Amino acid sequence: MIEFVLFLGMCFVLGGLAFAPNPSSYYGVLGLAVAVAGCGWLLSLGVSFLSLVLVMVYLEGMMVVFV
Repeated sequence: MIEFVLFLGMCFVLGGLAFAPNPSSYYGVLGLAVAVAGCGWLLSLGVSFLSLVLVMVYLEGMMVVFV
């Protein structure tokens, strides 16, 4: 179980790093997918509201990019 939580934590960090510096929207979508998987890490820690807010912020950012 601890390995799974560490994996989700790494997905969370790598998703944020993939999303932030790339101006291309394709890399942003990939970063979004990885960061959403990383939100499972926050859910496993019991911080469900923060996980939901993080997903909403990422989705809103991608909506701004594509519109």
